[in-house]
Amino acid sequence: QVKLVESGGGLVQPGGSLRLSCAASRSVFSTSSMGWYRQRPGERREFVATITTRGVSNYRDSVKGRFTISRDNNENTMYLQMNSLRPEDTAVYFCNAENEILRTDYWGQGTQVTVSS
Repeated sequence: QVKLVESGGGLVQPGGSLRLSCAASRSVFSTSSMGWYRQRPGERREFVATITTRGVSNYRDSVKGRFTISRDNNENTMYLQMNSLRPEDTAVYFCNAENEILRTDYWGQGTQVTVSS
């Protein structure tokens, strides 16, 4: 069973920073584009950022310049550095791994990020 393990969520004040991590097995990580998605209560899950196995990244417009996605291919771990956080960033953040050839994908269990004073 594929397992994605997320960590790093929590409560932070507006303007603060958090770093999310997502660890996967080598067999999954080495063949997958990795991504972060988020879901607010009552809303659909939405794309936040992705990074391919070659390191090409993509972001939703509202997080550009504030969030940075990265991956450590030696540690099989993906990161999302979130700076200048806003209350509207509050959501459950989910890690995703999508195999770049087979297009099968897997999800983590989610980690809560709350931005509030």
